[in-house]
Amino acid sequence: MKLLKKLWSKRFKATPKFVPSLLLLFASIGVADAAYLTLKHLRGAYACSFSTGCADVLTSKYATIYGVPIAILGLVYYLGIVALTLWYMDKKSPLALTLLSHATWAGFLVSIYLVSLQLFVINAICTFCIVSATTSTLLFILGQYIAYYCHKTKQCDYKG
Repeated sequence: MKLLKKLWSKRFKATPKFVPSLLLLFASIGVADAAYLTLKHLRGAYACSFSTGCADVLTSKYATIYGVPIAILGLVYYLGIVALTLWYMDKKSPLALTLLSHATWAGFLVSIYLVSLQLFVINAICTFCIVSATTSTLLFILGQYIAYYCHKTKQCDYKG
């Protein structure tokens, strides 16, 4: 508990300014994309105007988990990235950076799984799903930059 309290209250020199800006940009693209896919799913309108694979992907048995559309889970993920980024921008908290770098791993791994399903199981590609996977990959790259920055500057040294 002491360690968590220390992480919560610790402030340090900010990461380069482009990092939070890019995190917000990519996460906002992810929010818009996931919100669009969620609306498509909830309305039952699966066709994309420029791609035939969207309907196949969005109506497959892999499009939901226990009845919850994966797009909603993506929306929650991207909103979480936005919230953590805003928290970091406001408080310069190393805990926010740590959570960001770890969360991007989750998004990246889920994206690899979902793209693999599209390519090898469903045999269809949803353009908006690929936008989401690309966004998650870019967030992952930034998350790894954050981890590198923390290690390099030793400002995220959490040892009690």
